[in-house]
Amino acid sequence: MTGGGSDGRTAAATAATGASAGSEAPAATTTLAVTTAPAVTVLPVGRHGLLVELPTSAAAEALHAELLRRRAAGTLPPVREIVPGARTVLLDGLTEPGRLAAELPHWHVPPPERAEESAVRVPVRYDGPDLADVAALWGVSVEEAVRVHADTAYRVAFCGFAPGFGYLTGLDERHHVPRRDSPRTRVPAGAVGLAGAYAGVYPRPSPGGWQLIGTAVDTVLWDPDREPAALLSPGTRVRFVPVEG
Repeated sequence: MTGGGSDGRTAAATAATGASAGSEAPAATTTLAVTTAPAVTVLPVGRHGLLVELPTSAAAEALHAELLRRRAAGTLPPVREIVPGARTVLLDGLTEPGRLAAELPHWHVPPPERAEESAVRVPVRYDGPDLADVAALWGVSVEEAVRVHADTAYRVAFCGFAPGFGYLTGLDERHHVPRRDSPRTRVPAGAVGLAGAYAGVYPRPSPGGWQLIGTAVDTVLWDPDREPAALLSPGTRVRFVPVEG
């Protein structure tokens, strides 16, 4: 996806910029120091924000899940927003950023759970123009490729590119695929695609370079008149359900 080609740092950086734009003092004047630990860096963002940089998307996803768990349990210092990226997590509106910056790099963070009881189920017609190519990359039949995709439990790692677009993780590494060499100038809304470690559904027509394997049926990813407007948000569990026709 041409617009979705960012590794997620762009989305987090944009969020960080927006979070600090209204602050009375720019990030450069904050007295909060950069905190580092093996493979983890915590950067100050304005007077009440932190940007946590992690080595992998899996680590960022796990930290986001742990932050949500601790907030729900009441053990996380008050925070207004938690915004994940591909390898970053932004925390904005912290009342105690210094304390969290010192503690967070030393947390034990387990992998996120992928339970299915609350999963959003997306009906998919597996008719994508790149389905046969994906099956060939995987070294399996088209039927087996459909089974693998539909049997995988996904989780929204972060959102970006377009309103309602979630980057879904869960595919085994051997099923990661490259983007198309030549992006399409127009991908229809509802197209189900794969690129790198991610799966996703295009919420609206747009250019894109992902491998298209199907079409989401009767699924509206973004509706500004709905509350919430986005069907998928970070942390949401997702399953794809094959349908005929």
